[in-house]
Amino acid sequence: MDLQQVLTNIARAIVDDPDSVKVEMTEDENDVTLTLTVAEDDTGMVIGHHGKIAKAIRSIMKAAGTSIGKRVSVEIQ
Repeated sequence: MDLQQVLTNIARAIVDDPDSVKVEMTEDENDVTLTLTVAEDDTGMVIGHHGKIAKAIRSIMKAAGTSIGKRVSVEIQ
């Protein structure tokens, strides 16, 4: 499973400018850190009201990570 592609697809479905979505991945033995960058105007859409959308994205990515035995964290910039 390509975690980077999963996060990219989720973010592109949410934002107004899907071409500006970029996901960088850094990986250790058991940890994966995904850094999501979107257009400045779309940041609020990805974070959501009181961070609900960001929390949901992180939950989905953690579940995807457990399926391959990795601990996943998502940073939004």
